[in-house]
Amino acid sequence: MFHKGQRALQDKYGGRKVADKIAEVRRHDAFTDEDREIIETAPVFFLATSFEESVDCSMKGGEPGFIRVIGPSTLAFPDYDGNRMYRSLGNILNNPNVGLLFVRFDGVSTRLRVNGVAEIDDSPEAIADLPGAKRLIRVTARDIFPNCPRYVPAMDGAKPSIYAPKAGYTPPEPEWKSRDYIKDLIEES
Repeated sequence: MFHKGQRALQDKYGGRKVADKIAEVRRHDAFTDEDREIIETAPVFFLATSFEESVDCSMKGGEPGFIRVIGPSTLAFPDYDGNRMYRSLGNILNNPNVGLLFVRFDGVSTRLRVNGVAEIDDSPEAIADLPGAKRLIRVTARDIFPNCPRYVPAMDGAKPSIYAPKAGYTPPEPEWKSRDYIKDLIEES
């Protein structure tokens, strides 16, 4: 779970025993019922990807339930229409190692980290039952560990995004697609 850089700092600052105990007690590689509940009720999560000098962290969102646990160590989420830069997916294509962070912004709930290996499935079968999906991303978890909610602000009262796809609903086009410098390019594709 720890690479040599992390170990070097744990040793330098006296954290190795604490890190080892947390990993021993909290780290797992199969989703628990509590993990599943956090994941499948999330309206958003953060996805970290990298390849060489390209590092990216993006927020992925949808209606709660858009990301699902589909196996003991596997979750899946739809890739919706975006800005067509493919920063996350391009990184995954070249380096499938990813980190996901689930945070409930209520100031008390445990955060959940999932580190694993992602794959992109753009087959019609994979997205057939996912309104608005362009592709499906599957992540096989290597490390799953809950994290304390310290420093997570309470932001109760948040409303779901009007752009989240769901059955029987066509989200409005985002404002950026109508900007002068991009609207003709959007219409071409």
